[in-house]
Amino acid sequence: MRQITDTGAIEAVIDSVIAANPKQLADYRSGKDNLFRFFAGQVMKATGGKANPTQLNELLKAKLAGGGSG
Repeated sequence: MRQITDTGAIEAVIDSVIAANPKQLADYRSGKDNLFRFFAGQVMKATGGKANPTQLNELLKAKLAGGGSG
C-alpha cells in the first residue's frame, strides 16, 4: 500500500470534504473540536486510508482554522 504524501493531493481531498460538510465546518469553528476526527476520517475514507496521517493532521488543522477561502 502506497501512502499519499503529496501535499497538493491531500489538500484537494481536504477541500472537497470541507466543501461537502458546511454544517460540520460551522460547528467545528463554533467550538466543537471533536469534529476534527470526523473530518480526518472523511479524508482517510476518501483516500482509501492512504493519506499520510501527520500531513493530514497538519493540513486539516490549518484548513479548519480558516486557511484558504473561508
